[in-house]
Amino acid sequence: MEIQGKMVRLGNLTEGTSPRGAWRKQELIIETIEQYPKQVCLVCWNDRVAEAQNFRPGQVIKAQISIESREFNGKWYTDVRPFRFEIEMQQQQNQQMQQPQQFAPQTFEQPQNHIPVTEYFTTDNGDDLPF
Repeated sequence: MEIQGKMVRLGNLTEGTSPRGAWRKQELIIETIEQYPKQVCLVCWNDRVAEAQNFRPGQVIKAQISIESREFNGKWYTDVRPFRFEIEMQQQQNQQMQQPQQFAPQTFEQPQNHIPVTEYFTTDNGDDLPF
């Protein structure tokens, strides 16, 4: 699956050791770019932590994700884990910033059939009604 959004913030780094070795975990919060944006917490593990730490708030990120749920004591917990990141629109933004924008000169012309404003208000037909 794929998700795209702007980086909102990076959570606290958690580190530990298990029987399989040392591990690192950090949450990356993004906001989707939709009519009704949603915030999604991506849980980054080990090598993905270093990648997530390179992102800055406001950057548009595209992530390939896997979604996994597990049960513990009768409650379900869901993780959204990224396994590949891409920074979106960086090249487009750089190109737009390097190319100056050119604007066409605007010309305004006077209307050909000019009726003086006083003609609209000087006619007196005997009543004060505008119609």
